[in-house]
Amino acid sequence: MELLWFALFAVLLIGYFALEGFDLGVGLLLPLLGRTWERRDRMIAAMAPFVLANEVWLVAVAGTLAGVYPEVESRVIPGLYPLVMAALIAWIARDAGLWFRRRLDGAGWRAVWDAMITLGSLGLTVTWGLALYALATGFTAPPLHPFGLALAAAVTVACAFHGWTFLCWRAPGLTGTARTGRGLAISALGTAAPAIAVVAAGAARLLSGTTTPAALSVLSLVVLPLVPVLAAAQLWVWRTFGRDAGDRGLPSFF
Repeated sequence: MELLWFALFAVLLIGYFALEGFDLGVGLLLPLLGRTWERRDRMIAAMAPFVLANEVWLVAVAGTLAGVYPEVESRVIPGLYPLVMAALIAWIARDAGLWFRRRLDGAGWRAVWDAMITLGSLGLTVTWGLALYALATGFTAPPLHPFGLALAAAVTVACAFHGWTFLCWRAPGLTGTARTGRGLAISALGTAAPAIAVVAAGAARLLSGTTTPAALSVLSLVVLPLVPVLAAAQLWVWRTFGRDAGDRGLPSFF
């Protein structure tokens, strides 16, 4: 049972980076590729159907960490409290930008919220890189270490590239380049590589901190039946709003 939950936690964390990574990447690229309001609308519209579905993976990661690995969770929150708070603020800013940017038509209004999308996306990639470094070192080194900053930069660049690859796949008119689904999958794997490395390095620590067998049994009865539902919902989103949906250029998040 411990190995099953470890595998599930690994899939959820890696899946979050592979999927949410391109959402963050598109946000990072708004100032670079979105030189006009119309182009920015098209960029946001390209990723809009996937945002909420991708964020569910992070909620599932947090729930699994708290329920299955309470000892690890009790160290993560106090040990990374500033990063956790910074990530929450960045997450709120990014999502607020997505929802509010088209509530009014003023150029200043839209510029502010578009900036919130980019800054929020940047905040999330940086905090994730620093957090992964802290987790990989077992909290023995401060996150603001040169290697931690280098990992934060690497995560940011990887997400930006993943966002560009996603746009090349779903809206090639925005980039002038087309990419296949295989290219998008390779990009997703590269974006998730830091998470894969951290999970692999921390496997023994996670397994040793697994909750009691009784608690695992209860969690298995309650949570595991929902896993196929999550997978089916994700599949539906990609089949419905995938590449065949085209670059419609429709504004979103009204």
